[in-house]
Amino acid sequence: MSDSTNTGNSLCVGLVQLQPTRNVAANLQWVLKAIREAGAQGAELVVIPENALCIGSNQEMRAAAVAIDGPEIQAIRAAAREAGAVVVLGGFKQKSDRPLLQNTALVIDADGGIQGAYDKVHLFNAVVAGTSFRASDVEAAGRQLVIAQVKGIKVGLSICFDIRFPELYRQLALAGAQVLLIPAAFTQTTGRAHWDVLVRARAIENAAYVVASATMASADSIEAGFATYGHALAVTPWGEVMADLGEANFAVKVLALDMAKVEQIRQNLPVLNSVQPDVYTMEPVVI
Repeated sequence: MSDSTNTGNSLCVGLVQLQPTRNVAANLQWVLKAIREAGAQGAELVVIPENALCIGSNQEMRAAAVAIDGPEIQAIRAAAREAGAVVVLGGFKQKSDRPLLQNTALVIDADGGIQGAYDKVHLFNAVVAGTSFRASDVEAAGRQLVIAQVKGIKVGLSICFDIRFPELYRQLALAGAQVLLIPAAFTQTTGRAHWDVLVRARAIENAAYVVASATMASADSIEAGFATYGHALAVTPWGEVMADLGEANFAVKVLALDMAKVEQIRQNLPVLNSVQPDVYTMEPVVI
């Protein structure tokens, strides 16, 4: 991929919504179908949501974790190659020799090669509607922010709960990211309250497109106490919702993202030029 930032071209991105269950083999077929459909619609980048390969309890998802060299990833690599599109597998439980799993967003290039990966930095440790989520019991937090280059356009990677940490996205934007990916499996409770406003805020703050593919609740996820919200969103750098996939169990929508709009907004409202990192590290004065 080119090392230069694309300031003139558009990027056709496939926004995806899926309804995963505990059945990895069945889920994989839906992922492959989404890649095929997005590719057929002209997508150059396809964003698969978090937990698309398996959703259930922490223990169930750990047991169903897949290896980066396993047959599931091989099949997705082949699908990317056939579609001629970059695929971001937006957050799968990666099994390795390490004692804990990683929640990994894997970037597969249009030739089917592994371009790189981002390990989720902020783990979902929370109590939501009486259910305790302790991702850190089974996952290790990532320690590196990652930007993928697609057609020379810088695309910042993140996963779900990262959305609540605006400093992550500010760092990506300052490093040149024009598109921010937030593949997610947001709970219904937090989704109804916060999802739309958080996605739009990350776009507005950084004058960047946000593409947030999502999962919709299934009987398995509901039984596991992990009912997810759906409403995959794509948002412009001005905070306008381009697409909302609602409560669809399966949906793919390809959208053209115009990079000129990013540059125009960043020139007219140059927030990124006014960031004061030295001030932010100083302890506030209490008066």
